[in-house]
Amino acid sequence: MTRGAPPPSPSPTRGEGSAPGPALRSAGPARLEDRLAEAQLEILGGFPVAEGEAGFPAGTRTLLLLGPKEPGFWVHLTAQPEWDGGPDPVDRWSRRVIGRIACDLGAKALFPFGGPPHHPFYQWAMRTGRIWDSPVRLLVHAGQGLMVSFRGALALREAVEVPAAAPRPCDACPAPCLTACPAGALSGSGYDVPACHAWLDRAEGAKCMGGGCLVRRACPVSQSYARLPEQSAYHMRQFHR
Repeated sequence: MTRGAPPPSPSPTRGEGSAPGPALRSAGPARLEDRLAEAQLEILGGFPVAEGEAGFPAGTRTLLLLGPKEPGFWVHLTAQPEWDGGPDPVDRWSRRVIGRIACDLGAKALFPFGGPPHHPFYQWAMRTGRIWDSPVRLLVHAGQGLMVSFRGALALREAVEVPAAAPRPCDACPAPCLTACPAGALSGSGYDVPACHAWLDRAEGAKCMGGGCLVRRACPVSQSYARLPEQSAYHMRQFHR
């Protein structure tokens, strides 16, 4: 991973979403949400795809975005065979696990890594009604706040129900994210990547390196999401190398 944007760091319940459609029941005896839970993953959101819509695998009718399910994701991931000291263990694990689920569903697995070209996960996220552009331009999720991250997506050939839209948390928030960055690298005007790296090179940057981006951690929704500091620290090291 090269220096670039900072590392991105809810499964529908019966009260939030609708009953699974046919595709969610087609992976053998377990429904899709059960398969995802086994891998500590959840559906972050989804949206219908128009027949023949450009930018999706042929025949796609629904796209589901998948991300870590907390608590427990990092402990589960670091116990997997991909955590072997080799490069890109998180991406290799994602390909194996999400690829297998997609294969069992007759779906197509898509990933936010492996480009160029890259799939437009940012634009896809904002079609879900559960993920939005935040005041600092990072994505913010209804349940994960600024800690939201994507491990992959499933392009399904069936039109299935997706998690219900939710209120945008930023609309009733005083936006502490706007003033949380000690380097002034993240603001409403965008992201100053060189300023971020310069700060992380300094001794004062240890707080960001050891526990994750202070802007992401300032989000009130992020603070209620059980992401371990060890996970954030790992992604910060991958970003700042």
